[in-house]
Amino acid sequence: MLREDERLDTVNEALKLIQKKDGLTYGTDAFLLSAYLPSAPGGRAVELGCGTGIVSLLCAARGQYAQINAVEVQADFAELAARNAELNGLSEKVTVHCADLRDLRAADFGGEVDAVLANPPYMRADTGKLNRNDAKAIARHELFGGIGDFCAAAGRLLRWGGRFGCVWRPDRLIDLLAAMRKHGLEPKRMTAVHGDASAPASMVLVEARRGGAPGLIYTPPLLLYRDPPAVTPRMMTEQAARIYATGSFLEN
Repeated sequence: MLREDERLDTVNEALKLIQKKDGLTYGTDAFLLSAYLPSAPGGRAVELGCGTGIVSLLCAARGQYAQINAVEVQADFAELAARNAELNGLSEKVTVHCADLRDLRAADFGGEVDAVLANPPYMRADTGKLNRNDAKAIARHELFGGIGDFCAAAGRLLRWGGRFGCVWRPDRLIDLLAAMRKHGLEPKRMTAVHGDASAPASMVLVEARRGGAPGLIYTPPLLLYRDPPAVTPRMMTEQAARIYATGSFLEN
């Protein structure tokens, strides 16, 4: 049952998603993150900072992993993520944990996992204006762990050769890459995302491997739309439309 501060939306993969009216809502960054890593249908994954649980739900609905543990520090959002999993009949595949990622160990999930996904807060705690809504402040600012903490957690949880997928802000890319290497995660693939050919990158997706050898593939950029912002209606590029249709960045 919906509460007064909630709304119900239908999103990709025909998922029903309960969202808080005054909270951060499902967006392009979450969808692209869910589609970025190669599938491991028999594997286990952890999502760090799951919010409503949408990334885990998208991965579960596509069968990308056999089991996904979704971690959220805010108790009300952890409860919401669990409700969303139940609403979509995915509770057997998605287990929600209310926990601080800085305290996580592989033993918490029965051993090391095959993949970790994260859409971390983009802004340092000492920069920008904090939102009066605590939930939005926590989602946008590094109040419960910075990018170094996210990478440290991924390094502790992943098996050797396991994959870490992260969506991040281009202006803080160096912070992400430095944190990855510090915690034994070698960046292997990176994709910049642009609204259209005239726009600067709005986000960057990075895949790292625990214990991987040095060597980064910088893919062609992903352009979301063909037309500049002044032209309506905007048309998705062929590449973006394929990703949205298949839920994967891979051609095959």
